[in-house]
Amino acid sequence: MYAPRTTPWPLVALFTAGYLAPYLLPTTVGRLERGLDLTATQAGAVGSLLLLSSATAGFLLASRVERTGARTLARLGLVLAAVGYGGAALTTSVPAVLAGAVVGGFGSGTATTVAATRIAAEKDPHRASTLGLLSVSALAGAVYLTVPHLPGHGLTLAAIALTALAVWPLTSRLPGGTSGPAATAEASDMTEAGGAGGRLPHRRSGMVLAGAMLLWSLAQNALWGVSGRIGVGQAQLSEPTVGVVFAVALGAGLLGVLGAGALGSRLGRALPIGGGTVLIACCIALSASATGLGSFAAGEIAWNTFYPVVLSYLIGLAASLDPRGRWAVLVGSASSLGTAAGPLTGSVLSAQAGFPVMGAVLAVGLLLVAVPMTGVALHTGGRPLLPGAVRRRGGHPAAVVAATTGTPSGAVPEVGAPEQSVVEIPLDGTPAAAQGAYDTAAATRAPGGV
Repeated sequence: MYAPRTTPWPLVALFTAGYLAPYLLPTTVGRLERGLDLTATQAGAVGSLLLLSSATAGFLLASRVERTGARTLARLGLVLAAVGYGGAALTTSVPAVLAGAVVGGFGSGTATTVAATRIAAEKDPHRASTLGLLSVSALAGAVYLTVPHLPGHGLTLAAIALTALAVWPLTSRLPGGTSGPAATAEASDMTEAGGAGGRLPHRRSGMVLAGAMLLWSLAQNALWGVSGRIGVGQAQLSEPTVGVVFAVALGAGLLGVLGAGALGSRLGRALPIGGGTVLIACCIALSASATGLGSFAAGEIAWNTFYPVVLSYLIGLAASLDPRGRWAVLVGSASSLGTAAGPLTGSVLSAQAGFPVMGAVLAVGLLLVAVPMTGVALHTGGRPLLPGAVRRRGGHPAAVVAATTGTPSGAVPEVGAPEQSVVEIPLDGTPAAAQGAYDTAAATRAPGGV
């Protein structure tokens, strides 16, 4: 009997709290523009600064989670998010809103960093990230159904702050910092898993993936940051109607994530990442050129269906490059940089060339970025297992094949890696077993029992 897989709910909740701000970006930017009398570019700049602060947290804290402790950093991030977003929601002063958005963004980035690091250490990081995407999509969908019917510029900011407060109690189940002999032992284990001297493994693949993710996220959020304006201005829809479209789109995203979780690694990572990015490019072009409810809804719903699917595989790919989670954080931070530049990029492109041309430019960029991302997915076969562990196709430990310390780390490939040939070595002089040595099968014996 295999032990059931436990669900890392604290990490899922922390993932949700960290990712909620980017998911609510369109309504946040739109509310700031209308509620504070900002121009579209100014409101987009506020959103970009929020996300830039989030990315900065990832770069600064990527190597500090183990030393400081996941619990301490998670609580710090949640406090900053609650104070920053909550303060910005309660004031109409533009400088105060900007400061609150920056502080809250750093808190979101801190929470995301801790979640990404711990998820990368899970036995099944793709499953954990999928659950996180399901959670944040559902919560964001509920906000999009509620906020358009209420006045005020800070409702989405308040929703993010309240989410941070709600997640706080779950941080008690996260590990604290390590010190003394425990820290030395953990560092030794991580060094063996991550490579000699604790250096980053797969450096070239990680750098290529980080650069590609920056551009990939920029294209996504360039459209996402102005989607509300496309719906209200170009498609001539009301704000509540646009909110319903966004909620339905995020609901379709839930179905996409469920499909990705059910699909798992059956198709590998290269096909979902490359093929999914091509489909996303088509959806972005359709959404940006929408002139009515049908085309706008079709583009947004199809786009939000494929986006979380590809994102879940990209998160899993980054996590597979380093069991310590450093590439997961660094790639995620590079993605946050692209996310931060997205709203301003979308605002400038749409102001200069119009929404349809902006969509075409972003679609072509995504097609170009799909090539290196697919190459990294093909080049890396996934994270190797611990020394001496063999997993069945479902990912459960099946047997221990090496108990000696001389077994090299990563000698056994994970599912999806090329099969290793088995060489039979004849042993001369081994006596053949007698017929009486075989017993009849017993239904009461456990599989593999003696």
